[in-house]
Amino acid sequence: MSILNRLKELGYELPPPPKPAASYTTVVREASFVFVSGQGPMVGPDPVITGRVGDTVTEEQGYEAARLAVLNALAALHAEVGLGSISRIVKLTGWVSSAANFYRQHVVVDGASDLLIALFGDNGIHTRCALGVTALPFNIPVEIELTAALR
Repeated sequence: MSILNRLKELGYELPPPPKPAASYTTVVREASFVFVSGQGPMVGPDPVITGRVGDTVTEEQGYEAARLAVLNALAALHAEVGLGSISRIVKLTGWVSSAANFYRQHVVVDGASDLLIALFGDNGIHTRCALGVTALPFNIPVEIELTAALR
């Protein structure tokens, strides 16, 4: 089954590929790797969820924000190389805009990781870093950066 069909089976579809919001490119392909710049829970240029997790954003909303952010990263990957050319997800880095007393960034970033594993199976299991920060661009609660290997 193709990744796009699996995505539909799970009840998701890829959004349009995101455009850079500043002086960078969304995707860089180098040798057998593809690097996707940090993506947030955006629809087009607009954030869908804003605020800090543990303050105005619940852990569950943060989990969904991470899922939407990784969908944007997948849309960027698909536009650049096609999801069928991805052999595995190598690394995911997630930043969580967090209240001072919130310590469950790893659970929030699971929103992205769980979707990648559901889509790619064992090839979706990746190395990861989940970080808490005081603020992210556009007041988004989560930003996800992705590295994938090509077939």
